[in-house]
Amino acid sequence: MKNTTLCYIEKDDCYLMMLRNKKSVDENKGKWIGVGGKFEEGESPEECLVREVYEETGMRLTSYKFRAIVTFVSDEWGTEYMHLFTADAYEGEPQLKNCPEGELKWIPKDEIMQLNLWEGDRAFLQKLFDGDDFFSMKLVYEGDKLVAVK
Repeated sequence: MKNTTLCYIEKDDCYLMMLRNKKSVDENKGKWIGVGGKFEEGESPEECLVREVYEETGMRLTSYKFRAIVTFVSDEWGTEYMHLFTADAYEGEPQLKNCPEGELKWIPKDEIMQLNLWEGDRAFLQKLFDGDDFFSMKLVYEGDKLVAVK
């Protein structure tokens, strides 16, 4: 079982999104997601978040909020606990062309649901858009198919 972070960084009613298109083996290949990644030994969710955002974007977060824990259960990728954050302040500008994981782009929030997203991501993104306080959600996948939202 793995622990990860995912962050949706806000600016001018947009989120910084990443098209995962640079790694040959990537469970998110071809999908648009926020930025984040796997915990290193001994890291807290916040430490992982700050490190991963910096590694992927070159930005240093100065204001962020822990929004949810999302449990992914997959018959192909195992179980993952994703710690979901939003951020609204940072130092530096994103290195849009130099991200090692994929292509970074500011996407207007009202266009995000038209992107190639995981179906489960649509469920938790809607809760973010609706302004829900901290929540927990479980998403169950068989292959690429979302079979349950709890």
